Amino acid sequence: MNVREWALITFTILAQMSVGSFIVLGIVHYFTAKKSGEKQADELSDRALLAIGPVLALGMAASLLHLGNPINAYKAVTNLGTSWLSREIFFGVLFAVAGAVFAVMQWKKIATFTVRNVVALVAAIIGVALVYSMSMVYMMPTRPGWNVITTPLSFYVTTLLLGVLAMGAAFVANYWYVQRKNPGCASDQCVLLRDSLRWFGMASIVLLGFQFVLLPLWVALMAGSSSASATMLVGEFGIVFALRLALVFLGAGVLGIFLYRAASSPGQEKVMGAVAYVAFAFVLVGEVLGRFLFYATATHFGLQ
Repeated sequence: MNVREWALITFTILAQMSVGSFIVLGIVHYFTAKKSGEKQADELSDRALLAIGPVLALGMAASLLHLGNPINAYKAVTNLGTSWLSREIFFGVLFAVAGAVFAVMQWKKIATFTVRNVVALVAAIIGVALVYSMSMVYMMPTRPGWNVITTPLSFYVTTLLLGVLAMGAAFVANYWYVQRKNPGCASDQCVLLRDSLRWFGMASIVLLGFQFVLLPLWVALMAGSSSASATMLVGEFGIVFALRLALVFLGAGVLGIFLYRAASSPGQEKVMGAVAYVAFAFVLVGEVLGRFLFYATATHFGLQ
């Protein structure tokens, strides 16, 4: 693979992780505010929100490397009526702007809690549209290995799985910061952290189930439409495919169970934090390998 294809891997993974993190963070913040009040919810989530923007910016910067001439990037949005690539870029920029507006409102506490939630909801919907546009770019008859229903479905599962585990790691980092800077607040935050990570552990196991339905379905559909791609996946790239499966299974499945158990037992914060970090790292590497295989095994016929 060349630099342009690695740029696509970087862009799609980081953009999907940003959207997933934003959605997960919004859900956690909303229910935490209802249960424990806005102040505790803000303490839990505001610093994690700060991390999403740079991740999205890094992904969008990487996407420029895929263009023949990055200076002409603005021209890529001139075909919104007919091109999914134009829509992908359009929704990417729109999500970045909407997310930034919400972040400023949240940090500066501009407007009411309800108004900020409406802005966050709009940004999340734009993010969902971004992931959909991203997946539709690859739904083309000349690429039979991509032109299957598992492409959009797997993009959404990756979005949520990375979002859940990225926020798990971010919440752990935030908790250690709060404990160091404001010990009086740390006990309440510890309870919220354990509650959140318990849900994250369960969510990662459920999403792993979807992954393990979609992966064999993708292989079966690919074998029916592009036997060369399927042969490469289990032959030339068989070791990478096995490693991808093992990492996602260990990160989202095995460590998801450990995360749930550790979060259910007070006093296990250090273990819980270590498990959250390792689970996120395993799944992130596994998803990168999965996206690598998505591009590396693609074959085409006819005009592109």
